[in-house]
Amino acid sequence: MKEDLLETIELEMAILGRRLTSVTPNKAQTNLDRATYLLLLKLFVQGSLGVKVLATELQLDMSTVSRQAATLEHKGYVNKIPDPLDGRAYFYQITELGKTELLTYKQMRMEKFRGLVKEWSDEECEAFGRLLKKFNQALHQK
Repeated sequence: MKEDLLETIELEMAILGRRLTSVTPNKAQTNLDRATYLLLLKLFVQGSLGVKVLATELQLDMSTVSRQAATLEHKGYVNKIPDPLDGRAYFYQITELGKTELLTYKQMRMEKFRGLVKEWSDEECEAFGRLLKKFNQALHQK
């Protein structure tokens, strides 16, 4: 790869990292943040999961996921369910309140993204989504 192409990618990723906070709903609008959004989204899409699976999929250590999940449990967004096969282990399951908060937060994000790409063609959106997914998969495999 040409060095100037790599420099463009590196610079644009740095700028993207800085600007993404402007797309995230602010604290006055929602009770969630990006970290808890991703955790709740995993539970919503995949169902009940244990801390180890959540940590692996979110690329976090288990203590971080445990702290985040405990906070979500305290707020009533998730329930802790004992593992019937291992009395020491447990799963987290999203509650109805958690689903409501998650979907509200996601809708706010979707509105902002819709505005950002309103001038883009379907082909541009498809290409960007495909390449972004490919990049995220490369990050996950690092």
